[in-house]
Amino acid sequence: MRRLLAFLSQNKGTFAFLLGMLVFRSALADWNVVPTGSMQPTIQIGDRIVVNKTAYDIHLPFTDRSLVHLADPKRGDIVVLDSHAAHERLVKRVIGLPGDEVAMRDNVLFIDGRAATYAPATVTGIAQDLRDPARYEVEQWGPMRHLIRLSLYRPSDARNFGPVTIPAGQYLLLGDNRDDSYDSRYLGFFPRSEIVGRSRYVALSLNPDHDYLPRMQRFAARLDNPQAAPPTIQKD
Repeated sequence: MRRLLAFLSQNKGTFAFLLGMLVFRSALADWNVVPTGSMQPTIQIGDRIVVNKTAYDIHLPFTDRSLVHLADPKRGDIVVLDSHAAHERLVKRVIGLPGDEVAMRDNVLFIDGRAATYAPATVTGIAQDLRDPARYEVEQWGPMRHLIRLSLYRPSDARNFGPVTIPAGQYLLLGDNRDDSYDSRYLGFFPRSEIVGRSRYVALSLNPDHDYLPRMQRFAARLDNPQAAPPTIQKD
């Protein structure tokens, strides 16, 4: 016991630092590794995205309990959630808000009966395109503007759905890789309480197709910039 107490006393600074880091990552900010391509091209496989856990709530550390409500997710936000329906952590985009009527017809999005607009975009360097060629478009509805990926030969059965009306306290979330995303079209609406934070930046990115070498151009990259022209992702 004396040795243990002496060890703790000698290393109390280290333990205080580690505890502080755990509290910081639990309640304030963290990063999330993205192992799948459901949000391509916005988020690439191997990206480590920054998660702002105080974007919507201040949580009691190490719990999902909200102490202070700050805001609610906006249409177009990229959110991180602990999904009970999927039994895992997901990263998706907020498309439908409570009270919205949302539908999709051949991958054309309709919100409250008004269709989104689409413009072709050029994206290169996505490894999935080698086995599943795709086209890219900029989807815009009101101020929401982002890239989406549409498979040329493997369209999803979920490219048509609705119309559905989103209940209070629920959100409709979709992946930007519309033909390869496990989202609200399969899992239903997501409760507000499951959303743990918002992401706007890549912390760093490691390319799994090139021995996990870093993608230097992805360091601190902004995930969405609606005011900019459609981005071109260069090859690694």
